[in-house]
Amino acid sequence: MPEVLLDRSDRVAVITVHDPDRRNALTPDLSDRLADAVRACERDEEVNAVVVTGAPPAFCAGADLTALGEAREEGLRRIYAGFLAVADCSLPTIAAVGGAAVGAGLNLALACDVRLAGPRARFDARFLQLGIHPGGGMTWMLQRLVGPQTAAAMTLLGQALDADAAVRRGLAWERVDGGHDELVAAAVALARAAAEAPRELLRTTKGTMRTTAALTSRAQAVDTELVPQVASIATPEFAAKLQAMKARISGRG
Repeated sequence: MPEVLLDRSDRVAVITVHDPDRRNALTPDLSDRLADAVRACERDEEVNAVVVTGAPPAFCAGADLTALGEAREEGLRRIYAGFLAVADCSLPTIAAVGGAAVGAGLNLALACDVRLAGPRARFDARFLQLGIHPGGGMTWMLQRLVGPQTAAAMTLLGQALDADAAVRRGLAWERVDGGHDELVAAAVALARAAAEAPRELLRTTKGTMRTTAALTSRAQAVDTELVPQVASIATPEFAAKLQAMKARISGRG
């Protein structure tokens, strides 16, 4: 049965799109469940970071073709809802891509802040090959990540990237050798620093990064960062970490 699994451990949540027989293709119902899982993580004060993956052998083969063929604007927006919830998530997100990420599945990978690629990962736009215009913000997300030339090669010329090419082109942070479990474990390990940070500070910092990404000057960035930085200095979390750091420094002497 198609489902979205949610596992929480040590302040890191792992969301798994689980329909391996159909290579985790997104239906409206599955997208609804994915969006619900993301919202559950945001509500849970014990979750600081989110890993998104798909049950092997694929990451996500895109939108279910039957659902896609029957969709109009409302149906398409419902299919988008899952990966857009990931894109809008206020917590750090990591995609553990162990197989094909195609079409809407590529969008799901692009929606995450960071991508890790297993040895069988494949990033494939494939919209034009199916005779359909790209959707869900794919052209915007892809160009921002890899630049116009690589985005054009992938979107207009049908070029797919394997794990190594994705790392070279800046689409993935690193390649992780091994199977699915090793890939997810690496993503959880990467999330460890976020898991140990103050949760609200993570959310604020991610929000600031979204704002400064659209700014045109360093001076604007300084002003944007100043107010939340001053607020963070006044928090009990900063006071505790500062005291602990001073104690470590004193101990070295």
